[in-house]
Amino acid sequence: MSKITELLRQGRKEELWQMCCGFLDLSLEQFMAIQRRLLLEQLELLKDCELGRKVMRGAMPETVEEFREQVPLTTYADYCPELLEKREDVLPARPARWVHTSGRSGEYSAKWVPMSEDFCHEHVMIGGAVALLALCQGRGDVSQVKEHLKVLLTMGPPEYGSRAIGDFVQEAINFDFLPPDGDEKPFELRIKAGFEEALYRGIDGFGGLPFVLVAVGEQLKRQSGEIDIRLLLSHPGALFRVLRGLVRSKLARRSLLPKDLWTIKCILGGGTDTVVFKKKVEELWGRYPLEVYGGTEGGVYAIQTWDYEGMTFIPTLNFFEFIPETEHFKWQLDHSYRPKTVLLDEVKAGENYEVAITNLHGGALVRFRLGDMVRITALRNEKLGIDIPQMVFERRADDLIDLGPIRLTEKVIWQAIENTNIPYVDWAARKEIETISERAVLRLYLELKDGYVASEKGVATAVYEQIKKLDDGFIHEDLTSLERLLDFKPIEVTLLPDGAFAKYIAQRQAEGADLAHLKPPHINPSEKVLSLLGAKVEAVPRVQVAAEAEAVASQ
Repeated sequence: MSKITELLRQGRKEELWQMCCGFLDLSLEQFMAIQRRLLLEQLELLKDCELGRKVMRGAMPETVEEFREQVPLTTYADYCPELLEKREDVLPARPARWVHTSGRSGEYSAKWVPMSEDFCHEHVMIGGAVALLALCQGRGDVSQVKEHLKVLLTMGPPEYGSRAIGDFVQEAINFDFLPPDGDEKPFELRIKAGFEEALYRGIDGFGGLPFVLVAVGEQLKRQSGEIDIRLLLSHPGALFRVLRGLVRSKLARRSLLPKDLWTIKCILGGGTDTVVFKKKVEELWGRYPLEVYGGTEGGVYAIQTWDYEGMTFIPTLNFFEFIPETEHFKWQLDHSYRPKTVLLDEVKAGENYEVAITNLHGGALVRFRLGDMVRITALRNEKLGIDIPQMVFERRADDLIDLGPIRLTEKVIWQAIENTNIPYVDWAARKEIETISERAVLRLYLELKDGYVASEKGVATAVYEQIKKLDDGFIHEDLTSLERLLDFKPIEVTLLPDGAFAKYIAQRQAEGADLAHLKPPHINPSEKVLSLLGAKVEAVPRVQVAAEAEAVASQ
């Protein structure tokens, strides 16, 4: 039994809140003091192990300043082959579990990362914070927190980072998975089994990628008339729940939605698509997802609070450094360049930063570049009195598509497609140079669904109009004039054949790809990917990273 569960059973609510969410009351000076103290403890472990000495290139820093000056930034390649081979003898501390995320094509199929026992213990405390913040209505509110909340198991197998986070939350407050943990069914069958059980047992919450939550909700909506009558007859509670839901949907004059069947207490979401799909999640499930920023490499990095706005960093799992966007672009021009970093007490509101982390509590990763770009939205949350800089996930650090007057990210393109209300299966996009006009365009490869009929030109116009409406900071202030002067039409669409993405996934499964590699990338897909999608590529692809970096860095 965790300390959190013990406090919950004893009704010690204030102590419970302070243990899990006390970081929200820290001053920025206190936050940095925790970061520095834990980093110095971690340095002693790193100096005393083979992998630490390797990635620090023999440096023996005694202070945080020496650490940042002497130790290089790292990527996963710096930890190979040790982590790929899961060698425990070279680590700063013996791992309690190994987790993995997607690898790098042609180099390694998965990135394995160890979690030490102390790291896992500390992460259980953060798991409690995740649960409390997802369930609360305000500071100190633990009225909805109790044991045996029923949570749909929408995460992957235990070796996935997202599942590790889910396990830590479960250990913190002792909730019940639906279906029970250990069910080895494939993902789709497990979701179906979980919902069938939820019909008679109820469901309190779930978490995962928001587009998955939307897909599950829409599937349930479509199949509302196909619920197994035998299940209803064998479980009177399920029959009552469905009948009540049907009455609610009829009164609202619409199809049966998940929110008609259950009153969800908490939803957790993370990733680029959280902003894109949060309204759809709310429409289907009756509640917005609480956004969590985290990853396999370091667990939970930051989390939203009860205002569902910016996210607050967590000081106890990783030491944070931030590479200013201008430094990132200099590095793109010259990979031998060593980008400068700033700490959390040096960031500026409105600026973008690439994130680098050093695992604490015996973790293995040192000044590790996550490949994420975040935006600091404010230096503190004035409304809630949180004295720690607030952030939003901006994009992957390598997905900026520069078309001159507009610069587009995965998030912006995705949001624009969603806002058109055109039904689609999935999409991919990249910068291309048209062969005749030699002008740069964003080529959007899109598969429509539900028999929707549209012209490529019409879809392109609709997406572009939505892009212009989004206030993302990348739109030129006088775009209308440029459109007239330059005949600026930056979006072109290629419609893919029906079943293109399903065939791609089937092909990848046949090749033995794991779950993380089944879907094609949204940004800058390769020629091979487009070929598997059945796309006819007529233009010349141009990522032009160096040219784009030089243009931005010179501004």
